[in-house]
Amino acid sequence: MLTEMLGKGGNVCQPARDGQLRCPLIIRPTSEDVITGHLFQALRILNPRWWLPDLLNGALGTARFRTQVYRRLQIELWKNRPVYPSELLPWNEGSTQIDVTIRWENPPTTVLVEMKYLAELSARTAANDGRHGYPSDQLIRTIRVGLWECGWFRPDGFFPISPRDLVVLVIGPGRGNPLVELYRHGDCLLDAIPCREKLRGLPRLPFVGEASYQDIRHILRQNRRWLTRAERQLLDDLVDYLSFKSHQSPATSAAPQVRYFDFESP
Repeated sequence: MLTEMLGKGGNVCQPARDGQLRCPLIIRPTSEDVITGHLFQALRILNPRWWLPDLLNGALGTARFRTQVYRRLQIELWKNRPVYPSELLPWNEGSTQIDVTIRWENPPTTVLVEMKYLAELSARTAANDGRHGYPSDQLIRTIRVGLWECGWFRPDGFFPISPRDLVVLVIGPGRGNPLVELYRHGDCLLDAIPCREKLRGLPRLPFVGEASYQDIRHILRQNRRWLTRAERQLLDDLVDYLSFKSHQSPATSAAPQVRYFDFESP
């Protein structure tokens, strides 16, 4: 984090600038993976009661999650999912990698996060060019994978398992993505999912939301007083880094900044 902020990230050669080579050991200022690593490495250390419910409630626009102890909390980065079942799609789809997965067990809940920086959500994913009449964007693919993984499609066995609660978030420099707004509505979401008749319902709506770097900074600063001195130092560095990345991104000023953080979590 400090390496990038203080200008020690290094430079790439001309072939790398031209896109002919990839230099993974160089900290690229345009990389969303670097931001993902810095952000969630810090959040994994901080007590989740001081950021997780506020992040979820703010991104969804509802006071749905309470401050609590999160049993068996796990935060995983860049986790590959198994191939989506071919019987649920009219096209062949490969494995999906989710940027961030957050899970806990009281109640069983899974949060899938798509991290963005300079690039928008992909309008088309591999193997789906839209010819089958269903949208092929990155967000609906993540939602489908989450619904299947959390047990919202009816199983073939005799002993159905209760589905896990599901939340899908997009985190980036700004907010106002039209895909997020579209899939917050149940009817629009169902129309975008093949084999919707096999669903056992949907998680509590809305379960799709978004948050900006500014929103996360706001959450961390308002809960700073509850942290230890070491945690406050980590928090301050992270807040400065998110501010640094926000000022580098044109999306911060281009996207509307509607505030969802004017309520308190239950």
